[in-house]
Amino acid sequence: MKTEEVFIGLGSNIGDSTTIIEQALDALDNITHCSLRGRSSLYRSAAVSDIPQDDYINAVAKIVTNLEPMALLLELQAIEHAYYRRREQEQRWAPRTLDLDIILFGNRNIADSHLTVPHPEFTNRLFVLEPMLEVDGDRFIPGHGSLRYLIDHAPAMALEKLA
Repeated sequence: MKTEEVFIGLGSNIGDSTTIIEQALDALDNITHCSLRGRSSLYRSAAVSDIPQDDYINAVAKIVTNLEPMALLLELQAIEHAYYRRREQEQRWAPRTLDLDIILFGNRNIADSHLTVPHPEFTNRLFVLEPMLEVDGDRFIPGHGSLRYLIDHAPAMALEKLA
């Protein structure tokens, strides 16, 4: 199995979200067959939901791995579970202690009942695009364009880079 670059979006808006994101970044580097190669600053963004909730703390990590996508997804879900992440189907964009999303997995396109890559909403999320630009520069994403292009055409949203 070849090594792939993977971008992971991190978000939290329940509990001490800053600490949770920092710990989750460390946990990514401790997954067997994975190595953290870059991480963005932390960002604050409003929730993308009509459910009243606190702002999110977000970040993006770049890892390299030779795990298959489903194996990595299971590792990410185990980290989420350690932070008491609950998945409730009727509340898709509910508050959460930790959300870990595979944004890109190399240049793969994956669409099954458990995983869609590239992440179906990443082009609409400045809290993913801006941190990705910080981590990896103006990358070209096949089928989507450059990160700069995506940022310039994404829906407006308040985004604050934290110190």
